[in-house]
Amino acid sequence: MTHFLAAILILLLVSILAGLIRVLRGPAPAERMLAAQLFGTAAVAIILILSQLMAMPALLDVAMVFALLAAVTLLAFVVLAGRRAR
Repeated sequence: MTHFLAAILILLLVSILAGLIRVLRGPAPAERMLAAQLFGTAAVAIILILSQLMAMPALLDVAMVFALLAAVTLLAFVVLAGRRAR
């Protein structure tokens, strides 16, 4: 099971690298924001897996905070994008 979780961690890191390319090259701000949301989702998944691997239940709280911050960030982006559109 440990090897399986390690493989998932590697795949999540690869997805973060792919998202980094979109952040750097993305022509639209919305595409960059979606890539940033990918970072947040992958970070939560990585922290959850590390919590399981290291037997540290406190990391579950950290993952929950990251998930909430990702949601707040998306809401702030939508509000600011709506103001710019007016």
